[in-house]
Amino acid sequence: MEPKKNPKADLRKNSALYFVLGLFVVMLLVFIAFEWKTYDKVADYDISLNVEDALDEEVPMTEQIKTPPPPPPPAAPEVIEVVEDEEEVEETVIESTETSQEEEIIEVEDVEVEEDDIDVDVPFAVIEDVPVFPGCEGASDKRACFNEMMQKHIIKNFRYPEIAQEMGVQGRVSVMFTIQKDGSIGNIRYRGPDKNLEAEALRIIQKLPKMTPGKQRGRAVRVPFSIPIVFKLQ
Repeated sequence: MEPKKNPKADLRKNSALYFVLGLFVVMLLVFIAFEWKTYDKVADYDISLNVEDALDEEVPMTEQIKTPPPPPPPAAPEVIEVVEDEEEVEETVIESTETSQEEEIIEVEDVEVEEDDIDVDVPFAVIEDVPVFPGCEGASDKRACFNEMMQKHIIKNFRYPEIAQEMGVQGRVSVMFTIQKDGSIGNIRYRGPDKNLEAEALRIIQKLPKMTPGKQRGRAVRVPFSIPIVFKLQ
């Protein structure tokens, strides 16, 4: 059987040549695309034409400032006539306080200077003669006796406030007072955790008896004293 197609019309003939030519054309276009350059448009006009010649401009002349003339010199002062004061001035005579040999010198007797009664506070720990608590007059160590009698007084008069017991309040109240120069108790100060405990501590100190005042260098002085009162629930 004979073929129907013409052997000259075979499309596969020379296909390799066409492929190479096509590849060459594509590579050439890619190369031209990479090497293509563009430039900005540059103005061709002359820049110097827009610059005006500043030398041709006329510069105005500066007006001359006229300074005012200096002021005239001041007139010469008038001659002042000195008029003598006709009033007479009395001279003050200062007498000398120095004594002459003829005057007698009176001797002044020695004047006794009374010492001012200055109020001072001498702490209990350093005072020479401590205040004497009633009952300690014959004690050899009045300082130790004073502290012992203070403890007995607190224990004897101690009473725990009922409202503080119900509330479960307890603690220590620091009390400070002053034994005055007449032996009385004054200037009572206190500080504690509860006002009911403070009131009880104040009541105990106010019941202290009158004492023999403390002395410093033989003179009665005020003596500050502090003591803690402990309130503790059993």
